[in-house]
Amino acid sequence: MNEEISASDGTITESVERALAEKDLPGLSTVVNRLSPPQVIDMVERMGVKDRAVVFRLLSKGKALEVFEGLDATLQGELVQGLKDEEVALLFADLDPDDRVGLLDELPATVARRLLQGLPPQERDLTAAVLGYPHGSIGRRMSPEYAVTYPDLTAAQTMERVRERLDDAETIYTLPVLDSGRRVVGVVSLRDLMRAEPQSPVSDFMHAPEVVQATMTAESAARRCADLKILALPIVDNETRLVGILTVDDALWILEDAESEDAARISGSEPLRRPYLATPVRSIVRSRVVWLLVLAVGATLTVQVLAVFEATLEQMVVLTLFIPLLIGTGGNTGNQAATTVTRALALGDVRPRDIVKVLAREIRVGSSLGLLLGTVGFAAASLLYDVQIGMVIGLTLFSICTMAATVGGSMPLIGKAIRADPAVFSNPFITTFVDATGLIVYFLIAKAILNI
Repeated sequence: MNEEISASDGTITESVERALAEKDLPGLSTVVNRLSPPQVIDMVERMGVKDRAVVFRLLSKGKALEVFEGLDATLQGELVQGLKDEEVALLFADLDPDDRVGLLDELPATVARRLLQGLPPQERDLTAAVLGYPHGSIGRRMSPEYAVTYPDLTAAQTMERVRERLDDAETIYTLPVLDSGRRVVGVVSLRDLMRAEPQSPVSDFMHAPEVVQATMTAESAARRCADLKILALPIVDNETRLVGILTVDDALWILEDAESEDAARISGSEPLRRPYLATPVRSIVRSRVVWLLVLAVGATLTVQVLAVFEATLEQMVVLTLFIPLLIGTGGNTGNQAATTVTRALALGDVRPRDIVKVLAREIRVGSSLGLLLGTVGFAAASLLYDVQIGMVIGLTLFSICTMAATVGGSMPLIGKAIRADPAVFSNPFITTFVDATGLIVYFLIAKAILNI
């Protein structure tokens, strides 16, 4: 095979596009097989379904498997439906059981069933074991292929076991130590194993294990793996018997997906679950339209508030000039608080039972921000109009910031407590509540100070 070409070569994309347009398959094969797997992944993520299948078929077998494993499960599912059955069967059999489960979730039931039936019995059993766990649990993301050892085995015997599993174990850098009932009683790192005397029993240098149950949420387990800064985390059943292992690379992938999901939902849309350029326009529209409709319906409350205080506005038209400033400031303050607390929830820094502490903290934060912004608003409005208008704007900013921070900080915790996604629960509620309530506060303060 030709030497791989540099990612900085700006002619790669042009060459591939030209070869696809001209249906120059030999030329296209030459170009794509000179790319490294990460370069091919980056390229096919930007292509349409048909072009993606054409490029994939031209890859060598080894590179094709590396590229397939590096794609998101959604793109894998699309690619599978563009390949022949025998091509799909080979790819599917070469995947790890946990990767197979991710792909099966993206495929029609009939296709998934056919692929499972085509697996060798041992691989089918491993995949079925992972499929048996609930969606969203770490059991569905773990690998059931691992190397283990026992307390009474020597370092030399354990090294021999590791050599036997080099080709099929998910990782050999962390070895769970099991008792006769397959319960995890310790862990051994490859470094410790290589450092030990060959005849030393594993019990002499094994460490206390950190484990999580297979029914724990994938994000929580991945966060624990990352927090502990370990290469692999044993996954156990209710009786602490080993059922799988979570490696740090899979943990980081899970956390990246969770971060992308939270970022999308906090901004008022659904996660795309695939690269942006590979996402059909209709899917992007679908991911955004629901929240826009929810927020539009919520905005009718703001309209109703304006209608109630229509007479007040007619007497003091200048008040309308500050409405965008006030509701914008309130929304931003609330969303800042919600984003901060949602992130703290994800990291385990706070829990729903900490709501009183969070409320107390956000009241102080909101009032401090309100005092600063209110002072600036008072000075600006007093210079442009008069002191009374300045007092209305200053007091309203103080009130809105305090209220928005308090509501924004508490909503993620309430969402978590009622088992709703904190990011989903917070954003539309804060926007609707702060806009409507902020206007009520504004007009009540205006009526009191301006006697209208």
